[in-house]
Amino acid sequence: MAVKVLIRRNVSDDKQTELSGLLRELRTLTTNRRGYISGETFDRFDKPGESLVVSTWQSADDWREWVLSPERQALQGKIDVLLGKETTYEIFEYA
Repeated sequence: MAVKVLIRRNVSDDKQTELSGLLRELRTLTTNRRGYISGETFDRFDKPGESLVVSTWQSADDWREWVLSPERQALQGKIDVLLGKETTYEIFEYA
């Protein structure tokens, strides 16, 4: 069953450019993963620096395989250091 993953991040203005580069790398790797369907990135209108990524996967197992992969963990580690905290994830299944 397909799942949606919501990924929330907050970054200060002075780190936005560096974060954008890391997220481009992450998206490039993601698009080649088994089970990946699509992804959208949103910047919050009323709170600069806050973003939301909505990623769609064929299954929770496909997402889990990707999130635990060494290449993703390496990039995610750099992102979390840049943000100063861990990125949050929420996983939803279609009802």
